[in-house]
Amino acid sequence: MKTLVIATHNAGKLKEFSPLLAPLGFALKSAGELGLPEPEESAPDFAGNARLKALTAARAAGLPALADDSGLSVAALGGGPGVQSARYAGGDYPAAFARILQAVAERGEARAYFTAALCLALPDGTTHTYVGEAHGHIAPEPRGLGGFGYDPLFIPDGYEQSFAELGAEKERISHRAKAFAQLAAALRAGAINF
Repeated sequence: MKTLVIATHNAGKLKEFSPLLAPLGFALKSAGELGLPEPEESAPDFAGNARLKALTAARAAGLPALADDSGLSVAALGGGPGVQSARYAGGDYPAAFARILQAVAERGEARAYFTAALCLALPDGTTHTYVGEAHGHIAPEPRGLGGFGYDPLFIPDGYEQSFAELGAEKERISHRAKAFAQLAAALRAGAINF
């Protein structure tokens, strides 16, 4: 079984990635449990930030590493918070929800989408990046207790429930699921050589 470093210090993210990667035959280790450094997310886009994190972990561990960067883009905020999603409103989700709901109410524009960029980096510096999106709109108020982050605010196209209410269905249709499907297809096709 090949070891793959998940470039995160967030135990929740490792838990989320495990079922997606288990069928591909990887033993997962997190950057946190290996004591690897966390780079500053200084790129202007999700793919760039995922690449920074993956390369940092792959080079430090001498193993293949997978990183993601994701966030919510809201039309009423001119595409924000985007790459600043985790830091928007100082990382205070209730305050971020209030700002987003206020902007949607003021501008009358509820369209939004999630983006997830996955980057698989090899210790030699080779990278492979996959991007998935989930389009929908902002709910009138936060709904549901599942998921994390902005999930209670986001209702994907074709659904009446928020990501936080969809349970396992979210894992099938999410932005991250779409990016993972691309990665899995590339691995199964032998397009990535470790």
